[in-house]
Amino acid sequence: MKTSKFDEKFDAGEDITDMLDISSARRPGQTAKRVNVDFPLWMVQRIDREARRLGVTRQSLIKLWLAEKLDVS
Repeated sequence: MKTSKFDEKFDAGEDITDMLDISSARRPGQTAKRVNVDFPLWMVQRIDREARRLGVTRQSLIKLWLAEKLDVS
């Protein structure tokens, strides 16, 4: 399929996922780097309480809060 036809389908809102090879897809700038951070117990307890309330993991909540603080979209 020529790119012009592919673009037409995409622009028309058609499902093009079967035309993509996502087996080697990458997200630039999204490589994970493990870090260790020590928090006081009271902080961990409050983070856990908020994570349970939102139905997410502690790690997800911390990542979300850091991303918001860093103004990452």
